[in-house]
Amino acid sequence: MRRLQVSEIAPEMRLGPQETRHLQVLRLRPGERLQVFDGRGAEAVAVLTEVDAGHALLHLDTGAEAHSRGAETPQPITLAIALLKGDKLADVVRAATELGVSHIQLLVTAHAEARDIGAQKLVRLRRIASEAARQSERRVIPEVLEPVPLGQLTWEGRGLLAHPGSAARVTDLLDWQTPLTLLSGPEGGFSESEVALLRGRGAEAITLGPRILRAETAPLALLGAIAATGV
Repeated sequence: MRRLQVSEIAPEMRLGPQETRHLQVLRLRPGERLQVFDGRGAEAVAVLTEVDAGHALLHLDTGAEAHSRGAETPQPITLAIALLKGDKLADVVRAATELGVSHIQLLVTAHAEARDIGAQKLVRLRRIASEAARQSERRVIPEVLEPVPLGQLTWEGRGLLAHPGSAARVTDLLDWQTPLTLLSGPEGGFSESEVALLRGRGAEAITLGPRILRAETAPLALLGAIAATGV
């Protein structure tokens, strides 16, 4: 069954031009059923009743149960990642969405070569997250948040800091009692003062293994280790 994001799940859902074009590309016709989701956790089955140039109409199928393989983690995971140069952030956002994050907080850090991100690039990252959530059958679309200086970062629950030379492993510290924030640095890593700052705020340093990973690889290795636990 095709999946489609809607702004709100309701008995009747009228789609705009962009969503209608998507249905037309898929060559869907009135009478066909779709699985709809709002990107905030709700999903349902709907029937396409009208489709025309510029608009389409869906009606909720109250007798059908939505089935999603993209289960969410027991507690939300935030990936706090330093700005990366080039198009590396797009790859991280796409894969992190598939691996289950609920928020992506961009960071301005001391060693990052990228110091800012344009409005259009932020829009593109959010679109990539939306597309990846639909493809991976997520019920939640991760929110990609505007960059903040590392010193202004706060988090709820537990913070885990990817830092070379640490002894603890992420799987040793998972308990799913509180939300989880994963902190990953730039190409040059976090500075010593940044590590001290984060640890002073309660972040726990964890290892990513014996090898030095690229800045775009490290957060995905971390998320992959969590996903491999089966959550």
